[in-house]
Amino acid sequence: MERPSTTKLVAVAKAGDSEALGELLEQYRGFLLMRAHRYMDERLRRRVDPADVVQLTFLEAQRDLASFRGSSPAEFGAWLKNILRHNLATAVARHVTTQKRSLNRETHPSPRGGDDSAGNWIAALPDQLSTPSGQAMRAEAAMELIESLHQLPEAQAEAIRLRYMEGRTLAEIVERMGRSETAVAGLLKRGLQKLRGILVDPE
Repeated sequence: MERPSTTKLVAVAKAGDSEALGELLEQYRGFLLMRAHRYMDERLRRRVDPADVVQLTFLEAQRDLASFRGSSPAEFGAWLKNILRHNLATAVARHVTTQKRSLNRETHPSPRGGDDSAGNWIAALPDQLSTPSGQAMRAEAAMELIESLHQLPEAQAEAIRLRYMEGRTLAEIVERMGRSETAVAGLLKRGLQKLRGILVDPE
């Protein structure tokens, strides 16, 4: 069964279809997790799970959908980014500015040696390795990729994530990002060139 386009999901969700809204929001989960992970430093992530911030963003989007005036996937993504930005600012104020104990005093590492929310996102990706050792290698490689994506310009990182981590077609990426096919192809080409330079050891 062919999945509906993101533009159609936006229209149907605005018309009051809660199932379409849920499917639409899920399409932006990875994008918002990547942004939250990028803008929350390691100390803050020990207190606030980026996945929780994204989930709160989804709840507020469901509540305030009537205030969304756009109609395109790019406009919907920008609207979600604004909600996420507000929630990140609130997290910083609540857990950094007003906390009695400074985050600098917290030195205990994550029990899994990494960010759980990012791990959950990775676990949701198509898995071709079923053994525990294979899954561990896959998760480690995916985490390295996510960290490397943070070093790219945001548009390049988003295009690469949609194409190679979600398996979106070029047409779907064009629709989602609100850019021309030529522009998206350029983002992918330049992003991959930079990413290769980050990931591949010259030695």
